[in-house]
Amino acid sequence: MIKFDLPVKDFSSRRRFIKEVLMKDLMKNIAVFIFLTFAVSSFVACTNSASSQKDSADNANSAASKSSEFPPAPAMQAEIKDIDGNSFKLEDKKGKVILVNLWAIYCAPCREEMPEFVALQDKFRDKNFEIVGLDTDESDTPEAIKAFAQKMKLNYQLGYADEKIMNDFLKISKFGGIPQSYLIDREGKLRGVFLGGGAANVGKIKDSVEKVVNE
Repeated sequence: MIKFDLPVKDFSSRRRFIKEVLMKDLMKNIAVFIFLTFAVSSFVACTNSASSQKDSADNANSAASKSSEFPPAPAMQAEIKDIDGNSFKLEDKKGKVILVNLWAIYCAPCREEMPEFVALQDKFRDKNFEIVGLDTDESDTPEAIKAFAQKMKLNYQLGYADEKIMNDFLKISKFGGIPQSYLIDREGKLRGVFLGGGAANVGKIKDSVEKVVNE
């Protein structure tokens, strides 16, 4: 509670004093609001790159569209190592709808969207839909990823995105943060790019997957 110690008769001084106190309180509340806004927004995506710009994420975020509107899917021919040390190519999965998700254990927005991916994999598994999660952090060992996958009950394939694979994807997104997800249709064409986390973005992914799977 604010206490006013001015004499009762000095109404003009009291009004000025009250106005100054209230303005200071208002400015303090605005500063707190701005701080909280930036704090919350920092959880939308994890990034190790100072050059990452929100505008590039907004411009590249795309729902599923006609394949002619997108370039060929990146990294289709790249040799990808899974967490068991085996190699595979996205090209080998042609005929399936694939959602490639770039993530890392340290990334909170990545973890938050994973239960939705688990449900998505279960829902469309019988329609030749497959999620491939590619870890982008070199410090995440196979043992750490396996323990993490067990904890999160992940039901889709996990591997590593090496520097070349990352560069292939970043040429499309021009965004240095994670999570990033790429929707690839049965013909191996890129149908959607989704940057950052959050419920709205996950909703776009789910709608886009359903559209492409049912084509």
